[in-house]
Amino acid sequence: MAASWLTAYEIWNRLHVRRADAVVQDAARYLLDPIHLLELTPEALARALDPFPVRVRTLDGLHLASMDFLRAQGHNIELATYDRRLASAARALDLAVLDL
Repeated sequence: MAASWLTAYEIWNRLHVRRADAVVQDAARYLLDPIHLLELTPEALARALDPFPVRVRTLDGLHLASMDFLRAQGHNIELATYDRRLASAARALDLAVLDL
């Protein structure tokens, strides 16, 4: 399983905003540990500058651009999200979305 470092930044930002205690922070580390975190490459960032078929928020655009870039490199990509707007944007790019 892989995700962009952006995912880790978003998780830790939310935990800090909510002043998560040590137990919750340890749980986050446990969940993130098996995930291979990928750097945002210049090519993926360049893709984020191009338009998307639907309106996207900035961070969603970065996630989608990373996924689109990896797919173009021949990787099998599936998005796991509870965010309906992000899932809809991924489907508009013909990216696979897991049913959660």
